[in-house]
Amino acid sequence: MKNRASSGSGPSQRQLRVGELVRHALSDILARGDLPDPALTKVLITVPEVRMSPDLKIATCYVMPLGGKDAKAAIDALATNAKPLRGEIGRRIELKFVPELRFRIDTSFEEGARIDALLRLPQVQRDLDEAGHETNDKTDSHEADE
Repeated sequence: MKNRASSGSGPSQRQLRVGELVRHALSDILARGDLPDPALTKVLITVPEVRMSPDLKIATCYVMPLGGKDAKAAIDALATNAKPLRGEIGRRIELKFVPELRFRIDTSFEEGARIDALLRLPQVQRDLDEAGHETNDKTDSHEADE
C-alpha cells in the first residue's frame, strides 16, 4: 500500500492535526510569556502556521512579530530558545515524540499583498473584464438558443 503523503497529495490529516496542536501550544507559550528570554517577552509573535514533516519529527513554525519589525531578531531568539520551547510543548500536548522546532519568517501576508497588487494592475483588470464579457456573451447566446 502506497503512503498517501509520498504521493504528492499534500500533508496527511495526521500532519495537519499535529501541526495545529503544536501551533496552538506555541502560540499560548509565546502569548503568556512563559519563557525567561526578554527578547521573546518584549515582542508579540504570531504563529499563523506549523508544518509537520511526514514522520512528525520536525515542526517548521512560520512566525511573524506583530508589525513585522525585527523579524530576524525574533527568529534568532526563537531558535536560541528552541529547546525550552520544545520541552514546554511536550508538557502541554501528548505526543510520542516532541518534534524538533524550526522557525521561519511567515511571508504569506506579503505574498497576498503582492498578488492583490498584481490583480489591480490595469492590464490585468482589462483581461479580467474581457474574460467576463466573453463568458456573458456565451451565456447570452446559449440562453437565446433555448
